[in-house]
Amino acid sequence: MRRFPILLLLLVAIAFLVINAVFTVDERQKAMVLQFGQVKAVKEDPGLAVKVPFIQNVVFYDSRIQGLETSALEVTPLDDRRLIVDAFARWRIADVEQFRRAVGVGGMAAAEQRLEAILTANVREALGSVRSEAVLSADRVGLMNRIRDASIIEARDLGVDIIDVRLKRADLPEQNLTATFERMKAEREREAADERARGNEAAQRLRAQADRTAIEIVSEAERDANIIRGEADAERNRVLAEAYTGDEEFFSFLRSMEAYKSSLKGENTTLMVEPDSTFFDYLGSPSGRPAAAAGAAESGAAAND
Repeated sequence: MRRFPILLLLLVAIAFLVINAVFTVDERQKAMVLQFGQVKAVKEDPGLAVKVPFIQNVVFYDSRIQGLETSALEVTPLDDRRLIVDAFARWRIADVEQFRRAVGVGGMAAAEQRLEAILTANVREALGSVRSEAVLSADRVGLMNRIRDASIIEARDLGVDIIDVRLKRADLPEQNLTATFERMKAEREREAADERARGNEAAQRLRAQADRTAIEIVSEAERDANIIRGEADAERNRVLAEAYTGDEEFFSFLRSMEAYKSSLKGENTTLMVEPDSTFFDYLGSPSGRPAAAAGAAESGAAAND
């Protein structure tokens, strides 16, 4: 019966020793075994690990990718247009021993302070060497890569890998926004006025060309019409001349009928003519001659027969 308590105490002591000698490394962590402040081992693979109880202790570090956001920075590019910039970075611990030596017992908080200082200095250096247009344009990607590469080199002394750096915001200070907007508005209005002036010039040029083309077309049409009218008049005169020489009596009769048709219009037409006018010859005589002349002509014709 006396052996049971001793055995129980022995088992408890062994369990206590085992608990203090064994530790678990999570897959999201890196473990460092310290003995009197000196690094004795680094455990990066997940699973169980052993240390000397009561003499050695274990410090765990997060091995996942961490995020870091800087405070709003005021930078001055080459053209002296101040900008308010926010940047953020993604980083993780690469060398636990170097990280421990660099930041000491401050751990992750001290590392973030050191990294923010590195990132801030590189942002100021990169953006201060270009004009503000580069920060606000597609050249911004190249600037971010430049900041990242410089930060990677400096962060190696901390045992840290910088994975990526991005500029989250790049704005003008509030007091400069109004002046900048007015200047941009004036530039756009000037560009619009130039475009309108060029458009009006082109429109006038097109209208002048169209007017000249229209005048040329109308002139050519009038010339062709005059030619056609002249040819038609000539053809009409030729036809009339042939008709007149072919049968003068019939031609005279036809012209008199056309004259009657043109003159005797309406229900109450009055003509003022002399009594012996030849206008109504064909109304007084079928042959169109006066009665005495017609009789003489008929007598002459009978004598000839």
